[in-house]
Amino acid sequence: MTYNFYKKNLKISKENYCLATALKHNPQIRGRVIRVVIRTPKKPNSALRKTGKVFLRTRKVVYAKIAGSGYLPSKFAVILVRGSGFRDTPAINYTIIRGAWECLPVLSKTRRRSIYGRPGPAFLKVNFKK
Repeated sequence: MTYNFYKKNLKISKENYCLATALKHNPQIRGRVIRVVIRTPKKPNSALRKTGKVFLRTRKVVYAKIAGSGYLPSKFAVILVRGSGFRDTPAINYTIIRGAWECLPVLSKTRRRSIYGRPGPAFLKVNFKK
């Protein structure tokens, strides 16, 4: 076996393997919304997926999923982006985190609040007297 054969057929270890390459092995990264785009998924599915074109701090431009319905982040809003996106929509491998910086949470949600950035219910202080 030649050196070029080994160089061409290298196996990538799991520690170095990353689907969200624009994050540069960071869990989240700051970005700025360039514009809000509505995309359609691949063949068996049919929907209108809300996505945003985002300019990241790593000088890359990516498309990111906007979770929840209703409010969409405005143009030039500073947002936080993490990995994973729509599985049925091509080129969308990132998600905009709701409730962080200038992306408002979905306040109508009562379940799965962490996905939509909604804060928890306010707990009342009850003074018990003996």
